[in-house]
Amino acid sequence: MFGKQEMKNTEKTGELNTLLGKGSIFEGNIKVEHGLRVDGQVVGDIVTSDTLVIGKDGSVKGNVKARNLVLGGTISGTAQVSGKIVLESKAVFRGEMNTARLIIDEGALFEGKCSMPAEDGKRADAAPAAVKGQSQ
Repeated sequence: MFGKQEMKNTEKTGELNTLLGKGSIFEGNIKVEHGLRVDGQVVGDIVTSDTLVIGKDGSVKGNVKARNLVLGGTISGTAQVSGKIVLESKAVFRGEMNTARLIIDEGALFEGKCSMPAEDGKRADAAPAAVKGQSQ
């Protein structure tokens, strides 16, 4: 069977290997294998297989796709995130997001639309099943 060492190597996540520093401006699309932190400006789309962190001085005008998103700065566009989105207290998000979980700190600004699919595949607005013993 798998030993602890083998299991540990099967899922490497949380690696931050790319940084766009404060004062930097990047125009174009970015695709990163692991995590990405943006403290500068990006005009274009970002795709990362792990966590995208937009620092308090960072901004993105475009679409983002990531496993998780931590926003301290600004995004104008769309976000497709399979895990969770965290909007920190100074964050500004304008656009559409699709995520499994959303955390909005007090002071954050969210203007747009959010879609959150139910985790078990059932519609969130579906009527609950009748409880045994209750008349209908």
